Amino acid sequence: MYPRERSLVTQLKDMPFALIGVNSDQDLEWVQGIIEQEAINWRSFQDRGGIGDPISKQWGVSIWPTVFIIDAEGVIRHSGQEGYGLVIQELLAEMGHAVEIE
Repeated sequence: MYPRERSLVTQLKDMPFALIGVNSDQDLEWVQGIIEQEAINWRSFQDRGGIGDPISKQWGVSIWPTVFIIDAEGVIRHSGQEGYGLVIQELLAEMGHAVEIE
């Protein structure tokens, strides 16, 4: 999973795009190790414990990873595990940024 996300963050660094992660792992030291080991280059928040925790519960996350694509108006335009590259490309095009997601 991580290579694709790293690539998106790098490719879209000058675009109106942000990737934000939320993890549910309880061991913060382990999470920090993964962030360093995998060279994760986006912000990430901690939602400890799993499905019943605040962020996961509010957003209806039942499987990891779940990707939400939110437009500039705050509308969820996509959620799931795949197919989000095209949605990002379409949203950027709506804002006048022609880009092909690698």
